[in-house]
Amino acid sequence: MLTADQIIADLKQRANAQAVEGMARFGIRPAQALGISIPTLRKMAKDIGRNQVLALALWASGLHEARILASMIAEPQLFSAELMEEWVNDFDAWDVCDQVCWNLFDKSLYAYQKATEWCQQEKEFVRRAGFVMMAQLAVHDKQAQDGAFVQFFHLIKRYADDERNFVKKAINWALRQIGKRNGNLRAVALECAYEIQHIDSKMARWVARDALKELQAKEIKN
Repeated sequence: MLTADQIIADLKQRANAQAVEGMARFGIRPAQALGISIPTLRKMAKDIGRNQVLALALWASGLHEARILASMIAEPQLFSAELMEEWVNDFDAWDVCDQVCWNLFDKSLYAYQKATEWCQQEKEFVRRAGFVMMAQLAVHDKQAQDGAFVQFFHLIKRYADDERNFVKKAINWALRQIGKRNGNLRAVALECAYEIQHIDSKMARWVARDALKELQAKEIKN
């Protein structure tokens, strides 16, 4: 079995300075990025397999891609609420935020609780994580009842005027994904979007306008 040091050495050998420059154009500017693609990291994760001990060591390294890889090999059932809090407060880029939520956090027993808690916190990527969790749960949790998502609409509306780009986009994503889940939730999402349209905020109006574009098209198609 590979050690964390061996995996980190492998990651560093794959570093691509040109790719790091490309990441910056998409708003990804972490301090320790190597420029390794997500498909490459997924292949590495498949070869390594699930391993909580390695995941913790990779996360502790602080390397951007090592942390994304950690989220791919970590074991969701071994994550406590406290450990989730530690990791979310380390987020320093939107792609780490989204990958950790997608690969790991939305499979946790605490997923809905953390979505609600994090979206109300002020730190940019913690708040983003809350809304990303809502969006991803709407896609991944096929067994959830509508009520699990209805509870999120008042939070989407409350924070729709957040002026930070990465938060704004996550709020919009949550609204669209919940609304696309089924006809009942689409109706509630449309009502929420109409209400957000009337908030005196450029950001809020963008959230509503962009969501309505997709949700209304979906409604007509159905």
